[in-house]
Amino acid sequence: MTEKTQNPNNTQNSRDENSIINKMLSREGEKITDYETMILETQKRVWAALKKGYKYTGITDESEQFLRKNVFSKLNLMVLYVDLVGSTTMTLELPVEKLAIIISAFSQEMATVVRHHGGFVLKFVGDAVIGYFVAEENSLQAADSAVNCAKSMNDVIKNGINPILNQYDYPDLMAKIGLDYGQSIVLRYGSHPDSSHIDLIGPAMNIASKIQAMAKPNQILIGTDVFQRLHPESQKDFKAITFDANKWRYRSRHTGEIYKVYEYIG
Repeated sequence: MTEKTQNPNNTQNSRDENSIINKMLSREGEKITDYETMILETQKRVWAALKKGYKYTGITDESEQFLRKNVFSKLNLMVLYVDLVGSTTMTLELPVEKLAIIISAFSQEMATVVRHHGGFVLKFVGDAVIGYFVAEENSLQAADSAVNCAKSMNDVIKNGINPILNQYDYPDLMAKIGLDYGQSIVLRYGSHPDSSHIDLIGPAMNIASKIQAMAKPNQILIGTDVFQRLHPESQKDFKAITFDANKWRYRSRHTGEIYKVYEYIG
C-alpha cells in the first residue's frame, strides 16, 4: 500500500487562496463597519445641528489647496452635482432659521460623503453641492469612487438624516444626483496666488449640472463617459434612458451624437 503524498504546490496554492478569501472577508467587514459608523456619525451631527446649531468646518479647504497647486492646469475629473429636492416648499412651511439649519446640515453631510470616498468638495451653491474626483492616474477607479459616493449619499439621506428630522416632525429630504467625466481647467480670477477666487470650468462641469437637473428625486444619473469607465459588473446596475428631444439636446464631445445618460437601478 503506497502512501499518498501531498503536492507542495497544491498546498501553497490552497494557502494563497485562503489568504485572498480572508482578505476579502476582512475588507467586507471593514466596509460594513465604515457604513454603520458613517450613518451613526451623520445622525450625531444632524442632531447636534438641530439642537445646538452645530457648525461644520474645513470641508472645502483641501479642495482649495489642491486647486491652487494646479492653477491653470487641465485635469481629468469625475464631477458630481447633488441638489436638495423641495427646498422651495420647505421655505413656505418652515421658519427661516430652521430651514437654514436643515439646508446647511444636508449640504455639509453630502460634502462629508464626498470626502469619505476620496473626492474634493468644490463649493456649495444654495442647496446644492459640487464635488469632484481626480482621474489623472486612474479614471476607472475615479468612476467607481464617484458612483459609490452617489449611492452613499442616498443612503445617508435615507438612513442618517431623515430619521433625525422625523423626530422633529420635519419632512423627509430627497436629492437629485448627476455625474459626468471630462477635462476641466483650474481657473484663478485675479493675480494673487493665495486670495484670488479659484474655480473649475469645462464641459464636464456643465454637463454634470445639466444631468442633475434632469434627475428625479432620489435618482442617480451618469453620463456615458462615466458609464464607459465602470467595471462591466457595475454597468449592470445602470440602464440607458431617453429624454424628450426638446429637453435634452447635448451631444457627445467625441462622437457628435446625442450624449447618452444612464440611470442607476441597483
